[in-house]
Amino acid sequence: MNINIKILLLEIRGISIKKDNIRSKVKFFLGGFSMEKKELSCIDCFVTNCNHQDKEYPDFCLTTNMDEDVLNEAMELYKEDENRRSMIAAGEVEHDHYCQYTRVEEIMAYARKMGMKKLGIATCVGLISESRKLASILRYNGFEVYGVACKVGTQKKVDVGIPERCNEIGENMCNPILQAKLLNEAGTELNIVMGLCVGHDSLFYKYSDALVTTGVTKDRVTGHNPVAAIYGADFYFKKRFFPPKDEEEK
Repeated sequence: MNINIKILLLEIRGISIKKDNIRSKVKFFLGGFSMEKKELSCIDCFVTNCNHQDKEYPDFCLTTNMDEDVLNEAMELYKEDENRRSMIAAGEVEHDHYCQYTRVEEIMAYARKMGMKKLGIATCVGLISESRKLASILRYNGFEVYGVACKVGTQKKVDVGIPERCNEIGENMCNPILQAKLLNEAGTELNIVMGLCVGHDSLFYKYSDALVTTGVTKDRVTGHNPVAAIYGADFYFKKRFFPPKDEEEK
C-alpha cells in the first residue's frame, strides 16, 4: 500500500503521525483522485467514537477540537420551545417505530406529537400524482393538507435570468420562493418537500416559515432514490463520479 495512504488511514483511525514534514505531504487517494491534505472532518472518520464511545477519538475529531462556545450555543438553542419539542418528538418517533415505520408514517407520527394539524406539500409538477396520493393518505389520517406545485404563478425562466437555452425543457420557471410564500400565507405548520429540483429545494427551505421535512428527494435517473447512485459509485457510476483527470488538475 502507498505510504501516503497508510499515513492517512492511521490518522483516521486515531493513530497520530508525529512527523510534521510527513504529515504535511499526506495526500488522499480515494476514488481515483488525489488532493493535498488540508482539513479533516467527520466524513473522513472511520471510528465514529461519538456514537458508542467504545473506541478512541482521532486527532482531528471535531468533538475533541471544537470551540466549546459553539457547542454551548447549540445546546442552549435546544431550550427554545419549538426546538425542544421537535427534538423530543423526533427522538420518540425514532425509538418507538425504529425500522418499523415508513417515512410517510414517521412524518405523520412526528406531526401528531408536535400537535400539527395543517400540513403543506411543496411538490414538483412531475410528482403531482405522488403528492396527490400522499395528500389522500394524510387526509385519511386526520390532517388538513394544502399543496403548492412548483410552476405556480406561471412565470418565465428568462425573467429571472435563466438562459434561454434552458427553455428546451420548458419555458416556465419553478418558483420555490412563491411556493414557500403561499404555504406561509396558508398557515401550514409542517411542510413536506416532494421532489423539488436541486437548488429549488434550498430556496424553499430558506423561505418557509414552518419547519420542513423531505418526503421525496428528486433524482430522475434512479427513480428518486439518490443513494442508489452512491451505492454504485465504485462500479456502475464510477466513470461519472471519478472521471480521469489531467495531471494539471490532480
